[in-house]
Amino acid sequence: MTDAVRERYARFAAEEAPGRSALYADWAAGIAEDEELGDLLGRLPANRRQPPLVFAVSRLIGAGHGPYREWRRFVLAHADRLVEECTRRALQTNEPLRTAALLPALSEIREPIALLEIGASAGLCLYPDRYSYRFTDENGLLRRALDPVDGPSTVVLESVVTGDLPPLRMPEVVWRSGIDLAPLDAADDEDRRWLRALVWPGEAGREQRITAALDIVAADPPLLIAGDAAGRLQELAAAAPADATLVITTPGVLVHIPRAQREALVARIAALPARWVTIDPPAILDVWDPPVDPAAWPGFVVALDGRVRAAADPLGARWEWRAGDQASTT
Repeated sequence: MTDAVRERYARFAAEEAPGRSALYADWAAGIAEDEELGDLLGRLPANRRQPPLVFAVSRLIGAGHGPYREWRRFVLAHADRLVEECTRRALQTNEPLRTAALLPALSEIREPIALLEIGASAGLCLYPDRYSYRFTDENGLLRRALDPVDGPSTVVLESVVTGDLPPLRMPEVVWRSGIDLAPLDAADDEDRRWLRALVWPGEAGREQRITAALDIVAADPPLLIAGDAAGRLQELAAAAPADATLVITTPGVLVHIPRAQREALVARIAALPARWVTIDPPAILDVWDPPVDPAAWPGFVVALDGRVRAAADPLGARWEWRAGDQASTT
């Protein structure tokens, strides 16, 4: 058990954290060489040992941002609480920047839109119409700016676009809802602290962006329900206004669902009178049109009803339009 935990953290330190969080790379490398910490993390359920989850929980309960030795002392002194909190929590990457990569697909859909997100967390990706967008080229030169109808937002999402820039417009969202196993309340202090703790140290501007988005959501909360998407999707979809286009989004969530359940969920979505917009790793589904070679695909797939629209960074920081002239508003 200990060896498996330590190997997992060694991979994270070598392959995932570099370039994103030097602090998390340091902590993970330390665990990889630390038998006592490996034993401690071995007490966690297998699906609760992810380095970002453990590190976020440790910061939530007060670990701070010190070097590995300092972090280790804190964790050992609060081991029972760390295990308890990790066991009851799950990763919830509620990143509003993902809406910048979803916007080109949303721009193809007939308005008004009723937006329903699976894996909504606090609902930050349900407000694409309330954020400002700045799309730039690789050199930082502005290619397109979009603001909400009532003026610039407190949340400004900057995204690099390579290749062609497709038609973009601010969506008209008239209803917003979401399903999550453990939905978060944007107005609740503890939930807000948890979402901020999930931001990796070193991700410049991300915590401020999430905090500003939480304020927008708290001022006009969406309809969020707790439960399994497969069991509650039809019920929630039926509550959408009949005169709006129902759009179901799955930004970054399908990878966390076992394959059989994932494919069944996608089939349920396809059976509804709705459009489906997603941003997910190319290898997790076989529905892409045209087919995608995961080994050659740069990043995640942005798709509308399974039709490939763009290749994107997992969090929406950059994307490349890949649909050519296939786009059509329906």
